[in-house]
Amino acid sequence: MSFIDCHVYNGMPASDLGEQGWESPWSGPNGGQCVQTKQLADGRVALRQSTDPAGPALIYTPEEIAAFVAGVKRGLADHLATG
Repeated sequence: MSFIDCHVYNGMPASDLGEQGWESPWSGPNGGQCVQTKQLADGRVALRQSTDPAGPALIYTPEEIAAFVAGVKRGLADHLATG
């Protein structure tokens, strides 16, 4: 683990993670409001809001991301999109 990885924490400014490596895997016709992800060197995943790239980053372990994706695939988050 590098020096910077030790100082990565949930809610930190996403801009502190650098501008390289951010992806928008779920972008679509939503007016440019995308969730962006970044794979960190230690395997964790950072998420940020594309319209606020300096705002807070949420940091998740690979296991947390896998559980979320599995739940979404099973329809457990469908209620979040119904408005």
